[in-house]
Formats: sequence, C-alpha cells, structure tokens
Amino acid sequence: MSSPEIASLSWGQMKVQGSTKTYKDCKVWPGGSRAWDWRETGTEHSPGVQPADVEEVVKKGVQTLVIGRGMSEALKVPPSTVEYLEKQGIDVRVLQTEQAVKEYNALAAQGIRVGGVFHSTC
Repeated sequence: MSSPEIASLSWGQMKVQGSTKTYKDCKVWPGGSRAWDWRETGTEHSPGVQPADVEEVVKKGVQTLVIGRGMSEALKVPPSTVEYLEKQGIDVRVLQTEQAVKEYNALAAQGIRVGGVFHSTC
C-alpha cells in the first residue's frame, strides 16, 4: 500500500488523495488518512507534538515521518518526540507545513513508506 499524496494545502485546509474530506490538521500513512484532533491527546502549540500524537502513524509501519509545524511554525516539536521516533528506527523530518507537504509528497512519489502529521494554520 502506498502513501496517499497530499493533493492540496492552503491556510486551514488540506485535501488528501483518496479522501473526500477537507482536513484542518491531519495524519497520513500508507493506505489512509484522518483528521488530527489535538483534543485526543491534549496537544497544544507548546509543548507541541507528543509521542502519543504520532504513535498511530508509527504503528502503520512507516520508514519516515514528516511533521508539519504550521504555516508560521507555531507548533513545537519537543526533543522527546524526535527521540521516541528515532528509537523506533524512523527517519524524522520536522518542517514548516508547506515544506513538509512537499517533502512528504516527494518521498511518497519515490515509494517510501512515509507518514505525516500536519498542522495547516499558524
């Protein structure tokens, strides 16, 4: 199963290939995607993305995980989250969301088992 392309991105809106939904924030993995609801794990801009936010994507067997920090990079990614991913043997890329989407799509086009968590506003 391949990772779906992120078909479009604008402030507060993302569309993923194979889904009819428009996401504000989303998680993607080989074969699927869903809304990323920060309330599930109590995530806030600071301290930011927690291991619990990425665990679901990790369990899908990704080789690389791309984290989009928002259009203005307001969403933090603490070292503990990066360390958690690296201990799982996952290549981690933390980028501004527009750059993160480009990186994710490029990796997906190469057939890499890539996943991502993306914040589409600040």
